[in-house]
This record gives sequence, structure tokens and C-alpha cells, in this order.
Amino acid sequence: MKRLSTIFLAVLLLAGLFPAAAVGEDAGLSLSCPSAILMEKETGTILYEQDAHQKLEPASVTKIMTLLLVMEAVDSGRIALDDTVTVSAYAAGMGGSQVYLKEGEQMSVAEMIKCVTVVSGNDCAVALAEHLAGSEGAFVSLMNQRAQELGMADTTFLNCTGLPAQGHQTSAHDIALMSRELILNHPSIREYTTIWMDSIRNGAFGLTNTNRLIRFYQGATGLKTGSTDSALYCMSATAERDGMELIAVVMKAPTTAQRFDDAKALLDYGFANYALVDVYPDAPLAPVDVLLGTVKQVQPQLNRDCRLLVRKGEESQVTTQLTVAQDVEAPVDQGQTLGQMEVYVGGELRDTIPIVSAQQVDRLTVPGIFGQLLRQLLMAR
Repeated sequence: MKRLSTIFLAVLLLAGLFPAAAVGEDAGLSLSCPSAILMEKETGTILYEQDAHQKLEPASVTKIMTLLLVMEAVDSGRIALDDTVTVSAYAAGMGGSQVYLKEGEQMSVAEMIKCVTVVSGNDCAVALAEHLAGSEGAFVSLMNQRAQELGMADTTFLNCTGLPAQGHQTSAHDIALMSRELILNHPSIREYTTIWMDSIRNGAFGLTNTNRLIRFYQGATGLKTGSTDSALYCMSATAERDGMELIAVVMKAPTTAQRFDDAKALLDYGFANYALVDVYPDAPLAPVDVLLGTVKQVQPQLNRDCRLLVRKGEESQVTTQLTVAQDVEAPVDQGQTLGQMEVYVGGELRDTIPIVSAQQVDRLTVPGIFGQLLRQLLMAR
């Protein structure tokens, strides 16, 4: 009976019916924290999870959403990095981690982003929130709206700093979602999150990153730490190696050292076991004949790049299968589907990329058809 149970368990694992956490545990991961997740940035694939939907206090990891909204405003042109932010009495009165802003002090948006990412400045986070939305309360409404848009179902924000507040909570899963959104679509945030030491106020106030992985972990790119007496030690750690960037979220680790150890263990597991592979057609795509078109052929191309996440050792098992039309009747729109490329790993279909027309081709008019026939007759003579 015991043997049958063992076989049944193995079948379930091979069929993918167990969550990623079980797979991770089989791989030998042992974490001090009760809740964690490991996600690959480009595909959003979860590589490991351990009670990742448990609702917990995020402490200053909250500021990832604050930074996301600020960077969205910067990249859309609503605010600029060199805009001047004037500090309110409310922002200057924030406790916890801070750079000791004074009421009426002025600092650029860029300098304040640096203070939030490097030393987790609560005063700068609130000043940025007020600059963008008018008040922290209005900004928090934007935070919760953006969380809903990203599918962060475990999250309720009550402030932009992560200072303790009853009901202010999120999960490792949701932190990974907002972390991915930030680093995937706003890569310039790395200019701040990779700073180890810097200063503000013309060198008078020194800054040292609260994320020590930036200095001591190969490929570290960010992202944000957080801790309070009740949240304990949390972080979202990002790192990139060989073109693959991972997001490791740790919640409620017992000590700051264990927080970093857990994050390193997650990242090490991901880099040791997974890789991103660029996939191309086995041969160049041949032109497709165009019937009744102003030109005789159109060049097909892949609709998008294909980067496939595979387990280490599966790279050689990646194959492609092309299906492309022999001809197409004009008119042909640019981007019109002409076929597809199927991508397989060891015989399993993993992705399908449309093959589309690289250009537009108009249909011949009646005079154009006669003109073409006349040219063919003249050439035949």
C-alpha cells in the first residue's frame, strides 16, 4: 500500500497537479520565513511559492507601489525627474526611516526617488505622493486602484509608506506582481535601486542602501526592503544573470540576516535550475507570393520575439514547426497573419507565435492589370 501511495504521489507531481511550493520543497529549499515566492520577470512564471497568498504586513515593501505610480507618472510625462517638490509639514513629520526633511525644504523628484529606494525615506515617499496626487489619501486611492488592475487580490493599502496601520496588508504573490510591473515596464528604476552608497544635500547627508544584496549578491538589481516590529523582516529582491531577471519575495523572516539568506536561497534556486532561451525559426522565412498585388511578394516575419523559460538542460530540446501560406491574395495589410510558428520543448507545445506580413500590398486596379499584362507581352517579344 505504501508503495502504491508513493507511485501515486510521483504521478501527481509529474502531471503538475501539485503547486510550485511542493516542487520547490523537493528541490531542497528550506526557508526561515512563512511566506515566499520566486517569479521570473519576463514571462511572469512562478518558479517557487510557499504560502504565497498569506495576507501579511509588508512594512516598507509597500513603497514598491509608491515607486510604481511615481515612475508611471514620470514615464508618461505627467511629472519630470527635475521637478521641484516642496515638503509639507505632514510629510516632514513622518516617523521611521527618513532623511529628516524640513517643512518648506525643496528637493527634485529624482533625489526623492533615490531616498525612497536607497534608505526607504518615509518623508520622501509622502512628499512624492502629495506632489503627484495632492494628498497622501488621494495617492493611496490610486495605489489601491492600481493594485486591482494588476490582480493584487490580497492587498489593501492604507498609506504609501508601510508604517503600521490596522488592515494594511498584502501577500508575497501580490508583491511579486507589482515588483514585476515596476522592473519590466520602468527599467530606469534600476538607476536608483542599484545604488549602494550616495548622498543628498550636496554631500552633507549620506545614504547607504538598506538592501545589502546590492553589494554582496552577484547580479543584484534591487528592489526594496521593509521591517517593523509586527511585520518582522520583508523584502522583494531582484537579480539578473545571463539575461534572466528573477523576483524573490520574502515575508516575515525572523531576523534581517535570515531575510537576506532566504532571498539568496530563492534566487540561487532560480538561477541554478532555469534559463531563458531565444527561439528563432530554423531557417529564414521565405517571401510569400501575392496574387493580384502591386508587388509580387510580401516578406513574412514573426509577430513578436520568443523568449522561452525552460529548465536547465532542456535548451537542446527546443524545436520549432512553421506553417506559412504559399500565397495570399491582395490587398494585404501590414501585420496580416500569414501563418504561425509553434515552439516545442521535448515534444510539448509551449508557445505559438503568429507569422505576419511585414508590409502592406495594395490590390491591382483594372488599368494596373492591363498594364501588367502589356509589360509581360512586351517582355515576351
